[in-house]
Amino acid sequence: MAANIDPSEQSPPNLSNGKIAVLLLSAWLVPGAGHLAQKRWVRGLVFLGLVCFSAIAGAVLDGKLLVPQSGSPLATLGALASLGAGLPYMILRWLMDYQGDIRSSSYEYGGAFLLTAGLMNVLAILDAWDVARGRKP
Repeated sequence: MAANIDPSEQSPPNLSNGKIAVLLLSAWLVPGAGHLAQKRWVRGLVFLGLVCFSAIAGAVLDGKLLVPQSGSPLATLGALASLGAGLPYMILRWLMDYQGDIRSSSYEYGGAFLLTAGLMNVLAILDAWDVARGRKP
């Protein structure tokens, strides 16, 4: 039994490598932008909502926004994961000078939300790449 799938979702886009690179850069900077640029409205808005909600929830819960530290490979890896959120990370770190509050009872939960925001955006970027290469409808 065939599923009812919109034919426009089936056809792979015709994109050059340069256009895909720009698409992926914009997808990193603005969560969901890679899907929105390919007219995958629902996926794009869902990823935008998930990443922004996770980043906001992490900040409201006073979680730690990880930054690279010399001599600590795990902290650097965590910082790269957080940086994956793109613009939400930049706004929190550089515009708001957000650092979190270790005295807060929700500090660890907030940190988990901030990491989730970055990793969810990385998954969105990989999904947008697969769609752009025609590997996924």
